[in-house]
Amino acid sequence: MQRRNLIAGGVAVLGLGGWALTRSPKDVPLEAMMAANAQEAVADPLAIPDMVMGAADAPVEIIEYASFTCPHCANFHANIYPLLKADYIDTGKVRFVYREVYFDRFGLWASMIARCGGEMRFFGMAELIYEKQREWTASGDPVQIVDALRKLAKTAGLTDDMLDACMNDADQANNLVAWYQENAKRDGIESTPSFLIDGEKFSNMAYADFQKLLDEKIGG
Repeated sequence: MQRRNLIAGGVAVLGLGGWALTRSPKDVPLEAMMAANAQEAVADPLAIPDMVMGAADAPVEIIEYASFTCPHCANFHANIYPLLKADYIDTGKVRFVYREVYFDRFGLWASMIARCGGEMRFFGMAELIYEKQREWTASGDPVQIVDALRKLAKTAGLTDDMLDACMNDADQANNLVAWYQENAKRDGIESTPSFLIDGEKFSNMAYADFQKLLDEKIGG
């Protein structure tokens, strides 16, 4: 069964303010720190770039909508995405676009971490986040989740200074939420993973079904 009930509302609804304060003294309630540090900002969804892999002139485009906290998305990235990448993306047949969906603040935090190293590091960081999803989400505790995500990022070469800058970027958080909401409304995204293949929406499917669909489009 796919994840549903996508989050609506801005950063305040997601409880995302005061990101860096998850590293502050633990005698201060997290909710109080977040409320005290929430920032009013005009979100700009156009400030968020798509993360893209594959040839710009590929005959087929796949846009994946996924959440870093979605187990079905983790399964797709473990078992189907590597085959798609080898057979279609790396061979110039498919241009692959990844767009994040946020069910909760943890998914947004993971997105901010994945984007922290820029486009060159994004897909490697994303695969690491999916691979370790059960581990970094296990506690359900915001402080522990932030620490676990930071540790993953540092194994990928990100520094504490880089992470502190990314995790303190309230404007980026606001922009990401607005970007996700605009994308989801425009493309009718109600569950993850979802795919737009040359503009046509599909739910998750077996690799053989991807192959059949893609080969028909490429051959046509």
